[in-house]
Parts: sequence; C-alpha cells; structure tokens
Amino acid sequence: MDIARYSKLITAKDMGHNEQREAKLLERCPPGHEGKKLVDKPATILDASGAIIAWYLPDALSDTTQVEATDLLAPSLEKSVKADGNWRTHQKWFKQDSENVGSAPGCINISPAWFQQGHENVSDPEVSASLKGPSSENILKGIARPAAIASAALRVMHPEQYFAGLQAFQSSDIKQ
Repeated sequence: MDIARYSKLITAKDMGHNEQREAKLLERCPPGHEGKKLVDKPATILDASGAIIAWYLPDALSDTTQVEATDLLAPSLEKSVKADGNWRTHQKWFKQDSENVGSAPGCINISPAWFQQGHENVSDPEVSASLKGPSSENILKGIARPAAIASAALRVMHPEQYFAGLQAFQSSDIKQ
C-alpha cells in the first residue's frame, strides 16, 4: 500500500465501518503482499514506496519496567476516579477493581507543558495538575524509564522531531 496516496483518499468520516467504501479504498490502494504475515520480532513496516509506516518493537518495555511504572502510578490513578467526576474521571467509565487486570483504573495527565483547553489562562502552557500534586515524585519515577526509552527510540526513528523537541524544551520558559 502507498500510504501517501491512501492518506489523500481518506477523510475524517472514514471510520472503517462502510464496507463498500473500504472495498473501493482497497482497490485503489492494494496491499503490497497477499494475505497476512505474523511479525513476532522487531521490525520496520514499509509501504509500497518504501516509506516507514510503523516500527514494531515487542518487549521494548520489559515486564519489570511495566510493573514498576504501574506500581508507582497506581495511587494517583486510584485517587483520580470519583463518583462525581467529569467525563475523564467519573467512576462509571472505569471497570471495578475485580475486573481490572494488572493496573489500577484511572486517569492522570502527565505534561510539563499543558495547554488548558477551555480555560482563559494567560500563563499557558502550564504544568498539569497531576505533576503539581503530592504524588508528582512517584509519577516522575514511574515514567522516567519508559520516557527515556521512548526518547531514545524517537532519536533513532525521527531525529528531526527529536531535536525539535529538545530545542523546544531548552527554549521553554516554564515556571515551577
């Protein structure tokens, strides 16, 4: 499939539910191979023109890293779910404790430069509330290793974006 051509043909309304539309798209942008292929090791997935469309990195975050992050984030996640919460934190949107497998339910926003949507705020961007609270140290410990791994991957996969991010971070004027 030529991903550039495909992206020009689709619209925001293409949700994958219209079988006729999907058939037309598949006809105009056929896959580059027949059938499906199981990928079970690190791989770079290319479109028909050779453009990278995905990097598959199984086990990039080890089980230990995932457990450590989950354990450190659990208290903040648990506190976020409320009986009278908003659309992000209302308890009806989360499974009960007995239904959860491996991690606490919840919603925390982790951003050093958060634009507060829906608020008239002259100090945008601002550190997200989760990182200002008493659990911020555990949150930062929980995301440090996964963030470092993601940063290293970005450095290899998309160096221009990596360096643009570094430059933005270095030139930011975020107050603590």
